[in-house]
Amino acid sequence: MERISIRLQGSESVSALLCVPAPAQACLVFAHGAGAGMEHGFMTSMAQALAARQVATLRYQFPYMERGSKRPDPPRIAHATVRAAVVEAGLRVATLPLFAGGKSFGGRMTSQAQAEAPLDGVRGLVFVGFPLHPAGKPSRERAAHLLEVACPMLFLQGTRDELAELPLLREAVAPLGDRATVRAIDDADHSFHVRARSGQTDEQVRATLADAMVNWFGTASASDEVASNRR
Repeated sequence: MERISIRLQGSESVSALLCVPAPAQACLVFAHGAGAGMEHGFMTSMAQALAARQVATLRYQFPYMERGSKRPDPPRIAHATVRAAVVEAGLRVATLPLFAGGKSFGGRMTSQAQAEAPLDGVRGLVFVGFPLHPAGKPSRERAAHLLEVACPMLFLQGTRDELAELPLLREAVAPLGDRATVRAIDDADHSFHVRARSGQTDEQVRATLADAMVNWFGTASASDEVASNRR
């Protein structure tokens, strides 16, 4: 694990953690959720699970988290941070297929940045609990920008996620066709915690998430190569 710094516009920079197993087959630029930073237990355990499966990760802080603030950055700043992190990953692991995404807020900021202009070298996006709507307020508005995302997308969603009713999420991504893959995690909430009666542990769920990502990375990379050959 290497602690690095990512320079943003002007003199500002944010912290990041780069983990590159040997050998590595891909790299995920992995953004944190709104309420916890890159060293939160969930983020750390996912990075470890992916490293065990030969996937590198670049975790990074959004500026507000770096400052210790509880209020997330405006989209403009968050999008610029996503772009800077992707560029940094591209420089440091130039030979690896690159993917980007994140937990909840981090995934949504990544997709919004991608919708505005493609992230350099990114072959696909991964959403670990896409926050489709506020709790108790079902809506599909937050998914509208996904129509502008041309690359493959993987949605990992818990069936008890109060920020994304699963039937509503499936309806929202249906227009994306084969660009979108939805993987439902039984009994998991937005934090991917499962109840004891589910027959699973949180650790097993995280292993399931990592396995799903790794399998999808191979499919998305193949799709990208086919598309490149067509161009």
